[in-house]
Order: sequence, then structure tokens, then C-alpha cells
Amino acid sequence: MSNGWRDRLPPVLRHGPTFWRRSVQARVVVSTMLLSALVVGVVGAFLIHQTRDGLLNSRVDAVVQEAEGETETARQQLAAAPPLDLDESAQQQALVEPIIARGSSRGFAVVLSPPIAEGVRLADGGAKFTEGLDLASVPESLQARFESVSSTAWTYTDIKTTAEISGLPAGPGVVVGSQVRLPADNRTYTLYYLYSLDEQQRTLALVSRAMLVAGVPLLLLVAGLTWLVTRQVVTPIRMARRVAERLAAGQLQERLRVRGEDDLARLATSFNQMASNLQKQIRQLEELSRLQRRFVSDVSHELRTPITTVRMASDVIHDARPFLDPVTGRAAELLQKELDRFETLLADLLEISRFDAGAAVLEAEDVDLVDVARRVVDMTSALAAQRDTRVIVHDPGVPCVAEADVRRVERIVRNLVTNAIDHAESRDVEIFVGADSQSAAIAVRDHGIGLGPGESAMVFNRFWRADPARARTSGGTGLGLSISLEDTHLHGGWLQAWGRPGEGAQFRLTLPRHLTSQLRHSPLPLVPDDARETA
Repeated sequence: MSNGWRDRLPPVLRHGPTFWRRSVQARVVVSTMLLSALVVGVVGAFLIHQTRDGLLNSRVDAVVQEAEGETETARQQLAAAPPLDLDESAQQQALVEPIIARGSSRGFAVVLSPPIAEGVRLADGGAKFTEGLDLASVPESLQARFESVSSTAWTYTDIKTTAEISGLPAGPGVVVGSQVRLPADNRTYTLYYLYSLDEQQRTLALVSRAMLVAGVPLLLLVAGLTWLVTRQVVTPIRMARRVAERLAAGQLQERLRVRGEDDLARLATSFNQMASNLQKQIRQLEELSRLQRRFVSDVSHELRTPITTVRMASDVIHDARPFLDPVTGRAAELLQKELDRFETLLADLLEISRFDAGAAVLEAEDVDLVDVARRVVDMTSALAAQRDTRVIVHDPGVPCVAEADVRRVERIVRNLVTNAIDHAESRDVEIFVGADSQSAAIAVRDHGIGLGPGESAMVFNRFWRADPARARTSGGTGLGLSISLEDTHLHGGWLQAWGRPGEGAQFRLTLPRHLTSQLRHSPLPLVPDDARETA
């Protein structure tokens, strides 16, 4: 179901993660673009911030200076007018109307507040202002400030209008306040001048768009340059990877093409030298291996004729023991025993040579591993009695059938049981059998000397012994486990070993239920349950 769900995804989403993991060039390009975008964003934000501050500061300085000039002009006009010529209302009208008229031509609005009093706001009424202006455009925080401060003050605001005002659009703006005293009533009034920041806002938007328009092509240019630069580095690496894969596949004649004299060219030259040396050494090893296999095969076959003749003579001497003196009779028995061991070694060498030559074949049939275990116990009963060891088969109660060559499987199990008896030190040897829908397995457990660290992998090497000084009573050749491993591989199975010094060892053979199946797990654990409990 999960595969069908993935198949419904677009190709970009389905193959994108794999491409990202495998492509150094894509990761470098994307990382460079992200870092460049971060740098451009930070620099752009800083420049926009600086530009905005410059525009606003310049505008604020200009409008504050203009507002102070208008207020000073109003003070001079009030001072020059006779105090008794105008009443309070007329003086207010004479004060604010010229400023409103000049504001209409210069693009600002004017508000004349009622006389200063604590808690009195423009919204309470009594103010004179430019027609069409919403008095909410003057922040209450600025109004409250003039209750205690008489100097010029300003703040940013949001200009609101009820009708169109010439040169003063609604939107962000600056409001500047300053105070005047009317001679008619000797009371203080506040003049508020409202200036638009619409031009500065448009300028800032233009700068932002310009930076954005310039930033996107810059990022694309950086991505293109990064792609070109990384391509010059990644392309030789990809070529080296392909050549290395072909070398690993056995095409030892493959080499990198060397261009120029830079570091990559020197790397390609070194790679080619390494490949040539490896090819030379591999060919030498292959020749030595071929000679070794041929030598073992030839010697094994050549020894069969003389060993047959010696065997015939030994049989004659061995049969004549009753007529010989005790010393000669004992010598005949030793000769017969050593000839048996020599023939076993010769048979193992011939079997190894067949594996090396690829001539080993399977005669597969359905094999019950429980029956195999019982037959092997019967075969090794004499050795077990000699070693004072019990061999116990744990019957699972159900058949554990696998498609296999019964002769080879019996040989594997016999080798495992014989080795277990040889190293059990008169303790019990246990055989476990198990199976599931995919595989069948048999494990041989002893409680003897065990295996040291790293020996569980070396135990399958040819002629390897854990303790060369230890006497070998079972007459082994040192090739049994190697042959067992080859037999297991021929079935597509696993042969694994576990051991711990002083706690014994366990060997596990796992076979697929069908020869065409691939093993994924084993029905029996490799580490024994009693070992896991004491670990």
C-alpha cells in the first residue's frame, strides 16, 4: 500500500529526497542561494531602514522648521495688532485663517485648539481647523503633552479626512504642535500642523521594489555561478565514482582521463596510479590463488592412486595382526588409523577444490531438519560416549522442512555436532530446531571452552584452530567448518557462530524454505537464551 501511495506522487516529490541526498552540487547551490538570500535580506533590510530613517528625519526637520516659522509669524501678527480692535473669536479667526490658506497651497492642514485646560481635548469641540480634516488625526498623547510643556513637539500620526484636502492625502503623516497666546483673553492656544508622509512612503516603496528587483536576479546569478563552479569540481568526482564502480565490478582496465595540471588533474593521476597498482596486485593474487587451487586439486588427485595402494597394503597388514608380534600389530593399528585421517583430509581437499572450481552442485529435495538432527546424533553417538557427553535434541514438535541437499546438510550438522562434542569438555550438547514461513534453522549449543573476541568470524577460515596446542580427539582436518560454510552458501543460507570464553559456543545454520527465496531473518536466536540472561 505504501508503494502505491508513493507511486501516486509527482516524480519531483518521489525522487526529490534521493536526488538531494546524492547530489553534492544541488546541496551546494541551494545552500549558497539560501545564504546569499539571507545576506541580501539582511543588507536590504538595513539599507531600507537607513533610507527610511533618512527620509523621515529629513521630512521631520523640514516640517518642524516650517511649523515653527508659521507660529512665529502668527505671534508677530498678533503682537502688531491693537489689542482692543478684535474680540477673542475674531482674533482666533484672524490667527488661523491665514495659516489655513497657506497650508492649502503648501500641502499641510492646521488645527487651532481651544484654550489650554487640563483634560480638555479637541474632540470636546471649540477647535478651528482646515475643512475636511478629522480631528482624530491629532493623537491624544500629543494633546496631553501640551498641558505641561510649552515648547514645540511633534509625533507621527495617521491622517484621517472627511473630505478631500488639497495636497494632504489620508495616510501616514507628521503632526507638529506649538503654542501661542492671544492678547484678547491672554490665554494659551495650541496650533497643530499636519504634514503628509505620502511622498516619503512612495519613495521608500520605490527603493524596496528596486532592491527586490535587483536582489532576485542577483540570487539567480549567484546560483548560476555556484553551479558552474561546483560543476568544475563535482564532474571529475562523478567521473571518479563511475570509474571506481567499474573497477569494483571487475573492469580493472578503467582509468580516469587527465586534463591539465591542477589539483584535480593530479588527483586523477594519483587515482590512475592507485588503480594500476591494484590491478597488478589483484592479478598477482588471482594468479597465486589459481596456482594454489590447481596445486591442491592436482595434489589431491595425484595422491588418490598411491593412497589406494597404501590402503590395500595396510589392509593386508592390519588383517594379519593376529600373526604378528605385539609391537608390529600396534604399528599396523596406528597405520590404519592415520590412513583413515589422511583419506578424510584428502576427501576434504577434493571437496574444497570442487568449491574453488565452481563445480559443486545441489541435489535438492524437501528435508526435515528434525530428522537430520536425529540421524547426526546417531552417527556421533560413539564419539559422544567416548567424550562422556550427552547430545540432546530439542524437538519443536512440528516438521521443520526446507528445500536442500540432504547429504550436504547432514555434513554441515555433523561437523557442527562433532566440533561441539570435541569442545564441550564432557558437558551437554544441545541441538535446537525451528522454522517459520520463510526459513528453517538448526542451532548446536555447547557449554565448553567457548570462543574469544573476534574468533566467531575466524572460526570458518581454512585450517584455523582456536587453540593450536589443544589435543584434537575427533580427528578433524581443520576444513570441516570451511566446507560447511561453502555448503551453506550453496543453499543461499547463513552459517553463523557465537561464543564467549568459558560459556561455550553456539553455531546456527539457517536455510530458506525454498532455494529461490532470500533470507531476511532466522527463526532461532544466534545468542542463546541462557547467555542473554547472564549477560
